[in-house]
Amino acid sequence: MNIRRTAAVLSASAMLCAVAAPAAQAAATAESEGQAASAAKPPPALYGTADPTYDGVWRQSIAMLAQDTVGVTPAPEAVEWLAGQQCDSGAFAPYRADVSAACDDETPVDTNATSAAVQALATLGGHGGEVRKAVDWLKSVQNEDGGWGYTADSPTDANSTSVVIGALATAGEKPEKVTSKADKSPYDGLSTLRLGCDAKKAERGAFAFQPDDDGGLAPNADATAAAALAGLGKGFVVAPPKRAADGGPAPLECGGSESSAEPAEAASAASAYLVRTLEENDHHLTALAPGADDPVPDPANTADAVLALAAGGHLKATEAPLEWLRENSAEWSKENPAALGTLVLTVHATGGDPHDFGGADLLGQLNATGPKPAAQEPVEEAGAEQAKKSEGSDRVWWIVGAFLIVGVGIGVWLSTRKKSA
Repeated sequence: MNIRRTAAVLSASAMLCAVAAPAAQAAATAESEGQAASAAKPPPALYGTADPTYDGVWRQSIAMLAQDTVGVTPAPEAVEWLAGQQCDSGAFAPYRADVSAACDDETPVDTNATSAAVQALATLGGHGGEVRKAVDWLKSVQNEDGGWGYTADSPTDANSTSVVIGALATAGEKPEKVTSKADKSPYDGLSTLRLGCDAKKAERGAFAFQPDDDGGLAPNADATAAAALAGLGKGFVVAPPKRAADGGPAPLECGGSESSAEPAEAASAASAYLVRTLEENDHHLTALAPGADDPVPDPANTADAVLALAAGGHLKATEAPLEWLRENSAEWSKENPAALGTLVLTVHATGGDPHDFGGADLLGQLNATGPKPAAQEPVEEAGAEQAKKSEGSDRVWWIVGAFLIVGVGIGVWLSTRKKSA
């Protein structure tokens, strides 16, 4: 789950971008900057204060999913704001400032915003009708190869296909059963973007975002993390593994014939590629921003990789990149609800405490970016209860100690009396 997933698509299709949130790099052009400067103040039910034009639905969905996953009930007005962004078709645009105006052909609906909203609304409950309409719309815009592009008329890309798979699974669908008119499943679409045995050994198992102009595939870490999660049938929410997987993820093995492209095996090979890439790059992933010559460290991609590895049970492989995130994610996530939500979900998936991530209270920071939650599990009270138990235990041992001291004193006194007798 990358909070930059939409961004990556825009960059590739001249419509999107690729960094900290779907909005981040779409706003890189002068026109976008002008729109951001003139944008009206975001509504109070929306998480974050930055211009929501390109990522309002996305960041709202991630923020509330993260809260719900760790025991926080989002404010009802925040949930209703998200549901109210839906078009009559069932699709969602990144942001609709005026929901009283009906969506039309010019409304920029997309699969990424729709899939994020599906995952949030399906998880939070109470909006089954909206979820069903959104899922139906996603099915209606499935490409013949089984995958999805960012928009209804764009070619399949690994990121969009993966986030739709997560939405389908969260909504109770079986992604492998959702087929196109050509009888192709989402996994068929993903398989066309997988680097197989004809690729360089170091690149095997990775996924490309999309083919290049010549049809070639280049490994993309963001796309690979997304595909690894999708191969396991997972959405943004990953439960901590009950036990770690035996050994590391299995790389793509090539012999006399092409290795199986079953989703789980493809996910394992993708995870193996991520592990190699993380180890070779000081335990983090990088991204190349539009117009830049050199890639830079990317907390978003790194968090996505950790989430995918945790989903596969590869907890040992998450330790070093998690430590890198502890030390390097503060600037990226500051007052950024999508980034904070991603970190909360990542920490949760690895069995960590979102109240203490390298000393940072991620959940507290996330809550502060939106309307006051309706409820929150009393983690502080749980701590107080533990302290009370500890205090009670200490009191018991103090009493036992006191009796021992008294007993020793009585023994000495009796001994002295015997000697004097």
